[in-house]
Amino acid sequence: MSTQDDEFLQQLRAIFKLEAAEHLQAITAGLLELEKTPAPAEQREIVETVFRAAHSLKGAARAVDFTQIESLCQSLEDVFASWRQQQSAPSLDALDALHRSLDAMTAAMSAPQTAGGAPAPSPSARPAFDPPPPPPAVSEPTSADMVPPAPHTPAKTLPPEETVRISVARLDARLVEAEEMLAVKLTFGQRVGDLGELAHRFETWRGEWAAVEPQARALRQHMDRPVPGGAGHWPGAGLSRLLDFLDWNNEQLKALEGKVTALTRTAEQDRYAVGKLVDDLLEDSKKLLMLPFATLSAAFPKLVRDLCRDLGKEAELKIHGEHIEIDKRILEEMKDPLIHLLRNSLDHGVETSAERKRRGKPLSATIKLAVSQLSGNKVQLTVSDDGAGIDAGKVKASAVKRGLISAEEAAQLSETESQALIFRSEVSTSPIITQLSGRGLGLAIVQEKANKLGGVVSVDSQAGVGSVFRIELPATRATFRGILVKAAGRLLVVPTAQVERVARARPDNVQTVEGRETLSFDGRAMALVWLADALELPPVEHQGMAPSGVPVIILGSNGQRVAFAVDEVLDEQEILVKPLARPLSRVRNVAAATVLGSGQVAPILNVADLLKSARKLAGAPTRLAAAATPAQADAASVLVAEDSITSRMLLKGILESAGYKVKTAVDGMEAFTLLRAERFDLLVSDVEMPRLNGFDLTARIRADKKLAELPVVLVTALETREDRERGIDAGANAYIVKSSLDQSNLIEAIRRLI
Repeated sequence: MSTQDDEFLQQLRAIFKLEAAEHLQAITAGLLELEKTPAPAEQREIVETVFRAAHSLKGAARAVDFTQIESLCQSLEDVFASWRQQQSAPSLDALDALHRSLDAMTAAMSAPQTAGGAPAPSPSARPAFDPPPPPPAVSEPTSADMVPPAPHTPAKTLPPEETVRISVARLDARLVEAEEMLAVKLTFGQRVGDLGELAHRFETWRGEWAAVEPQARALRQHMDRPVPGGAGHWPGAGLSRLLDFLDWNNEQLKALEGKVTALTRTAEQDRYAVGKLVDDLLEDSKKLLMLPFATLSAAFPKLVRDLCRDLGKEAELKIHGEHIEIDKRILEEMKDPLIHLLRNSLDHGVETSAERKRRGKPLSATIKLAVSQLSGNKVQLTVSDDGAGIDAGKVKASAVKRGLISAEEAAQLSETESQALIFRSEVSTSPIITQLSGRGLGLAIVQEKANKLGGVVSVDSQAGVGSVFRIELPATRATFRGILVKAAGRLLVVPTAQVERVARARPDNVQTVEGRETLSFDGRAMALVWLADALELPPVEHQGMAPSGVPVIILGSNGQRVAFAVDEVLDEQEILVKPLARPLSRVRNVAAATVLGSGQVAPILNVADLLKSARKLAGAPTRLAAAATPAQADAASVLVAEDSITSRMLLKGILESAGYKVKTAVDGMEAFTLLRAERFDLLVSDVEMPRLNGFDLTARIRADKKLAELPVVLVTALETREDRERGIDAGANAYIVKSSLDQSNLIEAIRRLI
């Protein structure tokens, strides 16, 4: 075969694979329907459909010399022909064998090709069953005879829609070019704004000229009068020329203003026209890659069926909203997350048939995969089941075991917060690691993928009733709306879809709790963090909080809400997402970038990372609350007794950040001397110190009439039960072990004692 013929055959085989995927999907769907044992009439219609699909696939495989596929299709035809002629009936064993044959066909098509172009032999590419023998009284039918005329149906026929095959790569390239036109639209908007500002300057100039024009007119009239005594006119020919120039300047500026006004009006019309063309072009280009959800979900029923066989469970998958169209790129990104959710429902949620019978449930569980269109450019994917639900106790135990949270934190979590832990990496309720589960990665991947696409994931579960996972996503990936903010003098973009609200934080709404600023808004308390601090940007001098407060953007995910304070909220606009290239493909707190209409590049923030960064700012110095209540910092004075300079400076920094006046002592004896000489509201002391240890220092304080009521907090490395009891016996009010020292716990203990 010549090189040209070989290339042509390769093109034909590429087209064949697309056609084969459609036929294989039709056969798979038909076999799944046969498992539901429909009525005889419906069963015959399904058998006829899969027979035709197998016959068409066999002919196409023969045309491109795919002999293995042709042989497998012949085996399928033999079985389907037997069913058509009612010589045998579909059984579960036969259906299982047919599914294995379909898997073998898929493997054969994806196998590497030999030098001659044919697929390499594969051990799986053979019939997975023994076809029934042909009827002895029936002669071998011809190819035309094997396709009987279709039964008459009264369905309404529509003229076929003309289509053309085009590679996805070429479609992607055209869409990228169309997306780039959005920059032209934004640039036009920026130029119109610039012209508008220039026109505003002319208005300002005209107002100023109108204010001085009467004086200039009066001055000219005064100069034209003769000087008393017949000495001629007023001197000052230069002043006259100056007035002439002002008159000329006035006329020139008026003409220039008229030109700018006309240019502004024309630019506005052009912006509107170009903007509409760009919007229409981009919208139509997006539709090129919009596919119905059915293109992704078609393979899921077989997946659920195979998993049920492996797990020994019974479940039926019901899919709703298959007609809703979503960007092909988003569908591809969400394939693995949806598979993880379906596996999670079957492995963790759905009970065995015996357990469901004991609970009074139907033996076969129901898993629902639904797609719904939300307002704007959003869709919601929902995966629900009627299984056992999420055991919050097991989830918390797994998180504690992995060291993600402490046992004390786990005890304080609400039901919703406990369920949200399943999205943390390494958290799993499976007792053992299997091929399906136990590694704690599946749901973490779901959340990571959703966040990458600008979506959010939530879960709602009831013990014994079932679980519902919801994923909100944009329907198209190219552009989305973002809120442009300024923090530390830099322009940043926050995805609008993940902003709950934009508001102002007033001084009377800000409080300090456990060393952190919190904002009370609409009856809810949430952490308040400066966006510049979360991004670790160089600090910028703030003038304190104005009476009207500072602008904040409230972000939320999985029940967590954080208010981020910014310098200014500028605008909300449609933006074009520019993915970051290596080595910047994964930068903390940054998801992508965009080019604004002014030509300036602005980073698009990653909300999930921002929420994590906010949690790490537990000991950050407060800004707003300190400005709101300056007297509070002067209300309490604390003495720190610590012989280690490192620990002494650490404790001093923590307490000063919380707003306390702090003085230090290098040992217990110096501390006792300072306590008798000066007034302090509380003592924070180490135990193991030279000259006078913390236990003895506490005992001396309790024995002194003037100091007996002074609160004492012991911070020490001694953590045995005997040491704790000794501290209590000495009269300490709080005993904190350094190995588990958390500055929020220390601040909370001090606040309770003062």
